[in-house]
Amino acid sequence: MPLIIKKNSEPFFRDERKRNRDCCSLLEGLADPDPTTRRWAARDCIDCLGAAAALVGRLKVEQDISVREVIFTTLTRMGDPLAVAGLVAFLRSEDPALRNEAIEAMKQLPDEMAPILRNLLADADPDVRIFAVNILESLRHPQVEAWLLAVIDNDLHINVCSTAVDLLCEVGTEAALEPLARLKARFADEPYIQFATALALARIGQA
Repeated sequence: MPLIIKKNSEPFFRDERKRNRDCCSLLEGLADPDPTTRRWAARDCIDCLGAAAALVGRLKVEQDISVREVIFTTLTRMGDPLAVAGLVAFLRSEDPALRNEAIEAMKQLPDEMAPILRNLLADADPDVRIFAVNILESLRHPQVEAWLLAVIDNDLHINVCSTAVDLLCEVGTEAALEPLARLKARFADEPYIQFATALALARIGQA
């Protein structure tokens, strides 16, 4: 049997990558049929004008998981208003995987997300409000507890309040005791609220 020598295409690809470094080529590379080219383009276009919009647009159609991961990483590294706005828009996506990936990316941007979260927590869509609480879970920000307390005092949707109570079990302090008691009384006929608030009150009281 003759010996078959496989050609290594990686050195060639590295050479091509070095040659095509201009922003126009990089942004065009986001739509290349080859996922390897799309990954490198998504990584290297970070300083290109219009890159955030191009990356967000690509996410709407990108099916390769590895390319999506690089795009989200690049948008997180950018962290500029256009990148953040693009990530926030995916909270309304019908694609659960895309939505969850965007949430994970936003968790890495506490300073950039902080000015936006107050509006998200008051969004007309209860699902968006729940997603906003989920972002708070990993958002190391001094206002997290205050935002959660505002949710359980003012939000009328039981699922939003339940999500907030679950997080207060982990981050709540004595400041949460009275708001939790008020929520427990407000949803006196809802078994899960009764269970979750009792658990939160017990945990905070023992802390």
